Amino acid sequence: MLNINIHEAKAKLSEYIAAVEAGETVVICRRNVPVAEIVPVAQPRKEPRPVGLGPYEEGYEIPASFFEPLPDELLKAFNGELPDPFMDGFAADAEYMRAAEPTPGYKK
Repeated sequence: MLNINIHEAKAKLSEYIAAVEAGETVVICRRNVPVAEIVPVAQPRKEPRPVGLGPYEEGYEIPASFFEPLPDELLKAFNGELPDPFMDGFAADAEYMRAAEPTPGYKK
């Protein structure tokens, strides 16, 4: 790691950039107090990322059942053809709320 002052960085910037390209870290100081750091930029991968870096050494096999069609009930639920079981009780609650007295100070 190189510690340099701002004046020196301005005078010899190209030399310090070459040092950074070689893997060095350059710390720029103002009155010997660090204020900035020049570090090499991370380079992108040159080869593609390997597939299957999970807990399995040999990789993972997709079971044949994955490719089988979904059951009709599940397909209907995905397509919105079945009523939502979680919304059944809300109609009665909404009716109760409409019949209830309004909050004091509330104007319609």
